[in-house]
Amino acid sequence: MSSAVNAVQVRFEPLGDQHLDVVLRVEQQAYAHPWQRANFVDSLQSGYQAQLLLADETLLGYFVAMKGVDEVHLLNITVAPEHQRQGWARVMLDALAIWARGQSAHWLWLEVRAGNRRAMEVYEASGYRHVGERKSYYPAAQGQREDAVVMNLRL
Repeated sequence: MSSAVNAVQVRFEPLGDQHLDVVLRVEQQAYAHPWQRANFVDSLQSGYQAQLLLADETLLGYFVAMKGVDEVHLLNITVAPEHQRQGWARVMLDALAIWARGQSAHWLWLEVRAGNRRAMEVYEASGYRHVGERKSYYPAAQGQREDAVVMNLRL
């Protein structure tokens, strides 16, 4: 007796204006201080690398990255809350590193909230190193600010 397995096609697709409503819904579910539509619009208009990770038509996550002279700066990486802890962040980080190498980048840079230990563990597992801090970088609850940990990966 054979059993049928439902194959799901997982793929990357460029993030475009037509995706912003669904991306913003995920962004608002995932963060207390989400990016606004204007952040995404500005990134797209600036030509930043912005990719969706989809399983068939289900949004698993997305990232936005800015290319510099010999480096790439990860500005936003988000896994939809219902798909977290399934390895999708690592898939997106690997794809970003492949793209960055293709752009002749030597470094990947990012900032992460000092209190986001889970994200730091994902970055560390991908080879990123803690290289500094930015004091009061992120908005936090009740008008407070949270430090950022600066991390990088040599490509």
